[in-house]
Amino acid sequence: MSVPHKQHVMEFLEEMDEDAEAIGAVNTLVRTERGYKGYNTDGAGFERALREAGIGISGRTCILLGAGGAAKAAAYVLAREGAEHVYILNRKEERAAELAAYMNGLFNRSVMWPMALEAYSSIPYIKGGYLAVQSTSVGMEPHRDRAIIEDERFYEMIHTGVDVVYTPARTRFMKMVEAAGGRAVNGLDMLLYQGIIAYELWNPQVKVDGKTIREARALIQEQLSERAPGGRKQNLIFIGFMGAGKTSVGEAYARACNMPLIDTDQRIEEAAGMAISRIFAEQGEEAFRKLETSVLEELLANTEGAVISVGGGLPLREENRILLKKLGTVVYLDVSPDTVMARIGSDVSDRPMLQGRDVRERITGLLAYRRPVYLEASHVIVDVNGRSVDEIVEEIRRRADG
Repeated sequence: MSVPHKQHVMEFLEEMDEDAEAIGAVNTLVRTERGYKGYNTDGAGFERALREAGIGISGRTCILLGAGGAAKAAAYVLAREGAEHVYILNRKEERAAELAAYMNGLFNRSVMWPMALEAYSSIPYIKGGYLAVQSTSVGMEPHRDRAIIEDERFYEMIHTGVDVVYTPARTRFMKMVEAAGGRAVNGLDMLLYQGIIAYELWNPQVKVDGKTIREARALIQEQLSERAPGGRKQNLIFIGFMGAGKTSVGEAYARACNMPLIDTDQRIEEAAGMAISRIFAEQGEEAFRKLETSVLEELLANTEGAVISVGGGLPLREENRILLKKLGTVVYLDVSPDTVMARIGSDVSDRPMLQGRDVRERITGLLAYRRPVYLEASHVIVDVNGRSVDEIVEEIRRRADG
């Protein structure tokens, strides 16, 4: 049900649930013995998506971008679930003020503070960063290359950014949050849970299980990827330092999503007819990096809907970073030197980049040099330290393109 029908239908209903009455809009109708009861699943879908993603609200200081219908549902959930303070930023400050006044009155506490969008720089710094919710349509077609705020310094204040936009899967808002070191989540699960909650309201004897939810999410992601520019199904590419788990995570993700797995190092060894260590020894690193570029160009021309694991040094060349982002969604598996040491051990005979000096020192230095490059090359950043492969795969499935 779309605007303005979400409001007009309310006058014909016998009853409304608490969320619908508070938000002032109805998007789901359920027949009862006395007539129709109206529900609003926007807020419930938003709250469940955050809960399933492990994003807490209680006690958090938040930023809400926008003051429209989606913002009203988000503001309601943030206040109801115990947010301590919410800055509402909107192009028209009077609309932000109206929303803030309504929510403050509804909950009988001063939780919402309205601001003009251009006043974002006056938001104070807080330790730990903000939970930010982007509730406008900026980032969707035809404005997919835009963010409602373009200042990189703004995103340095954000610990977690939630965009209600679900297509494209990686909005500019999300990319800027992650580039500043924060976590970003898109609106796909909010959309998914809105539908699930409505279905369960229509069928009270049914409880949609986790397996069905995962399958539904995968189908939606597949449909969205097929509708993406150029009609290509998205590839998912794993980058990161040696020992980050690119192969093991890639294999597990490929199995879980029934996708083919491609390893660029294996492709190079097959094409060259020799091991990578021998290529380094006989032809040098530069020759090997050129082979990596050739493999990426081939994949870009011929591959879609695959999981791709790339060598740790592949993103070092700028042209490779450009090709990676054209090829698909790039996931950086972020690993610490201690984890690398624990995983690769002391035998580094098959690792040319670790030859000739103290292994830990070499790992620490290389990782410090490469990490900014990995961050630049990626769309999604996942901390893999102290986590199982299944945990890592599950987080990637929540956050990355299908």
